[in-house]
Formats: sequence, C-alpha cells, structure tokens
Amino acid sequence: MRGSRLRRDPVSMRIALGIEYDGTEFLGWQRLAHGRSVQGVVEAALTRVAAHPVAVTCAGRTDAGVHARCQVVHFDSDAVRSERAWVLGANSNLPRDVAVLWARPVADAFHARFCAHSRRYRYTILNRPVRAALDARRMAWERVPLDAEAMHVAAQALLGENDFSAFRTAQCQARTPMRNVHWIRVQRRGAVVTVDIGANAFLHHMVRNIVGSLLPIGRGEQPVAWLAQLLRGRDRSVAGPTAAAAGLVFVAPGYPAQWNLPATCTLADGAPSAAPAQCEP
Repeated sequence: MRGSRLRRDPVSMRIALGIEYDGTEFLGWQRLAHGRSVQGVVEAALTRVAAHPVAVTCAGRTDAGVHARCQVVHFDSDAVRSERAWVLGANSNLPRDVAVLWARPVADAFHARFCAHSRRYRYTILNRPVRAALDARRMAWERVPLDAEAMHVAAQALLGENDFSAFRTAQCQARTPMRNVHWIRVQRRGAVVTVDIGANAFLHHMVRNIVGSLLPIGRGEQPVAWLAQLLRGRDRSVAGPTAAAAGLVFVAPGYPAQWNLPATCTLADGAPSAAPAQCEP
C-alpha cells in the first residue's frame, strides 16, 4: 500500500461496521484458538487494511452455524482510511462467506454491544415433505405440517420482561435470565414458516430453544397454552429440544438515531428506547 493509505493520524478513531455472514462453516462468532470463527477472519482482514492489529467488539455473539444479515461491530484505529477503503479493503481480504456491508466513523462513546437497545432474529423453517437442497444451509426442515397460527398465538405469552430460564442453555453465562421480548411473530408463506423475534437481548440458545418448544405446538403435540406453562415453570429440562442452527439468522441490532448508523440498524420512532446516551455495560 502507498500514499495516503499508509498515513497515520495520532488520534485514534472509532469505526463501526455492518457485517453479513453465512455461519455454516464457522464455530461461531467468538475468536477461538482451536477453530474458524467469524471474529477471527474479520480481525485478520481489518489488520491487513489498517496495517496494525485490530480487535473488534460485536453487538451480539452468534453460535456455530448461525448466520447474520447485519452484525454490527466497532474497533479503534489511528489508520487514515475512507469508509469505502475500509469496506473494499476488508472484503478483498475476507473469505466468500463473510462480507462487510458498510463502515461509519462513530463517536468514542459508541459501543456495539452496550449501545444496542434491541436485537432481532429470524428463524426459517421449510415445512414440506421433502428436504431442501438449494436452501439447506439457511433453513431448518420440518416434514410434519405446522399450524403457524397456533404457534403465533402461543408465542405471545413470551412478550414483556420475563425470566427465560426455560429457554436458556446450561452453558449460558448471562448474569440474569431476565429478558424483555418486544415482539414475536410466526407466519407462513407457502411452504416456509418464519419466526421473527425482537428483544432487548437474548440468552444463549434462547431463540433456538423457543423455536424448539413452538414446533410441538405447531405439530399438534402440545396445546397452545404449553409455552406459557414452560415460561412460568422455568425448567429447561421439560421444554422442547434446541432447534437446528441452520435456520437462525441474526437480522440486526437496533440503535438510537443519535449514532447515525444505516436504517437497517437504527430504531424507528416509537421503538423501545430507554438506554442512556453514554452506553454502559
């Protein structure tokens, strides 16, 4: 690299990135010493662009096999690069299953995790007798016909702030099982059933465990009221199994408009917004 790309500003700047990835071939977001991670390949690519070591912080870690439409990260660098240079430079050094969508300089107070007021996930199920071929990496498969309306009605029991211990993996390291689900929708379009959910934050495997407990309701094996019973009982051992990772996509986090991020991750008027301007853990 020559010219302005190698100039260094003595004042470090904070940069936010939007990142899309197919999680099939990764062991998850978090950097690991023993396997391929999304964080690992992103940091390696940015280190080459910045010409110094780069460490990134994400809005929400995803598990092995889980995908993202717009994961948001931040990092600090004193390398002088344009937004376009960060995007194109990173993508030229990333594998085909990861892409940087955009880059924005942000205030030092911005924190990808602590400034996010919400997160959105979508779980997609191919509901037909024959398994997927083209979409096998991005959809779960259920051969038994599902009653999406019954699943939607059952899911409304999860709204609001609740103890989600029944849908929390034993390996979850969160300090509290309390989470606030803002909305949840289950709908069918042809052979595809989607579960969309937004909350302030999620526990480890929370979405996949919720879906795993909605499926018996959709198949008619459990009544609509069963999900509410599970929530009240707080017992993971009696809830449904963890749904497959392939169907889950981290859609985007939601930030207040003050951070000037793209519309896909900026909260609209009236959306949940209670965090302070200075973002704290």
